Amino acid sequence: MENYPALVLLFSFFFLVFTGVPIAFSLGIAAIAAGSMILPPEIILTIISQRMVSGLDNFALLAIPFFVLAGVLMNHGGIAAKLIRLAMVLVGRTPGSLGHVNVVANMLFGSISGSATAAAAAVGGVMSPMQARAGFPPTYSAAINISSCVSGLLIPPSNVMIIYAVTAGNLSIAALFAAGYLPGFLLGLSLIATGFAISRARGYGSGERAGLGDILRALVEAIPSLLLIVVIIGGILGGIFTATEASAVAVLYALVLSVGIYRTIPLKQLPAVLVEASVTTGIVLLLVSMSIAMSWVMTRADIPQTITAALLSISENPLVLLLIINLVLIVVGIFMDMTPAILIFTPIFLPVATSIGMDPLHFGIMMIFNLCIGLCTPPVGIALFVGCSVADVRVQHVVRPLLPFFGAMLLALVLVTVLPQLSLALPEFFGLYN
Repeated sequence: MENYPALVLLFSFFFLVFTGVPIAFSLGIAAIAAGSMILPPEIILTIISQRMVSGLDNFALLAIPFFVLAGVLMNHGGIAAKLIRLAMVLVGRTPGSLGHVNVVANMLFGSISGSATAAAAAVGGVMSPMQARAGFPPTYSAAINISSCVSGLLIPPSNVMIIYAVTAGNLSIAALFAAGYLPGFLLGLSLIATGFAISRARGYGSGERAGLGDILRALVEAIPSLLLIVVIIGGILGGIFTATEASAVAVLYALVLSVGIYRTIPLKQLPAVLVEASVTTGIVLLLVSMSIAMSWVMTRADIPQTITAALLSISENPLVLLLIINLVLIVVGIFMDMTPAILIFTPIFLPVATSIGMDPLHFGIMMIFNLCIGLCTPPVGIALFVGCSVADVRVQHVVRPLLPFFGAMLLALVLVTVLPQLSLALPEFFGLYN
């Protein structure tokens, strides 16, 4: 009898999701349905409302609307072309260098904008015609753009890291930001190595060698954009301001850069930018509030404890349990967007991870890395659809070219999973985490 609320919660949630109900409302309805089996309906409605409000009353969450606004400003600020030129002078004349430029540019742009889809659209929109003129098949161009656009979610500042930090119990956002760098670079390098091997085997051409003047011009144009990362991360690691305060600094810097220095956003366009940022923020915070209510019901229904006991009954070997968790998250990522997946499955799997001695910081990076792969897969992989649209190719035609890059991403995920120091070395070095 005591397991009925858990069954109702899980069944109603997945039924609503697969019938097309928005995830935020599916979370709320499922929480009410299951909670009504624990407490009277009129009481559970009051409790859920209180949980939603109190859950959003968190200073760390204030960083989300600011980072979203900074990202929108940078997306409309015309910085993709400048970062691509910088990436081109960095890569040189290696085989398939335009593909490597795509990866590096996505890492730079994604980390600044904090959005995989924005990176796929902005960088892919510039790179696809260049790669076509160099003889790259459109499906290959789309594949490398889609697989690399998610790297910016691991390289901070990243909103999904903030959401995980809050969901995991107010984990240090600064430590989580620092933890993402090495896994993010590992992802980028694995994709570049894969692209290099494919390009060398197929004879894809290289770009032109850049002269010293070209290098200096590219650096001068890109430095103002790159300084955003330096200011934010340097300020956080140096103890000048918190991650939340850094988000406000990011907005101010992005505004000055886009409106004052580059002059790519006219003042009359700012209201539209604010509306776009407000809509995105509203969606994210509604998901957060609903998931907090659902997490309370899951705890009352003993779902995390039940799943922990079930997994430990299968095996007590940490590697086996981490393999199971990764497989489940890969399947989840195929059918669910990253933000709700983090909100829903962090309270379920984090207790399992900590019970086998895994650090919450390490688990968070592993989880985010894992769910990044889901953004590149059908049926709900938004990065996949944006990348195919930009390259003007059909989804079914790009799946096969994506497979080698999926293999590289999975190999990098394995390394991040089994080597905790990839995630923990930088936070420990900067004294952000013990």
